[in-house]
Amino acid sequence: MSSPQVITPADKLAEAKTQLNFPRIVAICGSTRFMAEMAEADLRETMAGRIVVKPGCDLKSPHQLWSDPVEAEALKVRLDELHRSKILLADEVLVVGDYIGDSTRSEIAYARSLGRPVRFTHPEVDPDA
Repeated sequence: MSSPQVITPADKLAEAKTQLNFPRIVAICGSTRFMAEMAEADLRETMAGRIVVKPGCDLKSPHQLWSDPVEAEALKVRLDELHRSKILLADEVLVVGDYIGDSTRSEIAYARSLGRPVRFTHPEVDPDA
């Protein structure tokens, strides 16, 4: 006798997106130095009929919300966790820019561990190429 199939939360999410007939969801990743390029990628992906999630803050640009270094470090941790949730939600990942830092490399590894396809605006920077 076979054991009952365990349905994971990720399976439930995928099924819900299918039942709701959601468009594909793309998580944009990359260094925040490429925020302008991310906005352009967002535009192109949206015009192609995809839902886009991407970083919403650039901690490298001055702002009163992260002017305190201790607060900024705590915020970075929270934003990294939030972005991992965006990757989990997404059907695929688009990496923007011609540079891959440690955070982006970690996001790519996470996406691939989930089985998400990863596209690159600059395929030559793919750490697994």
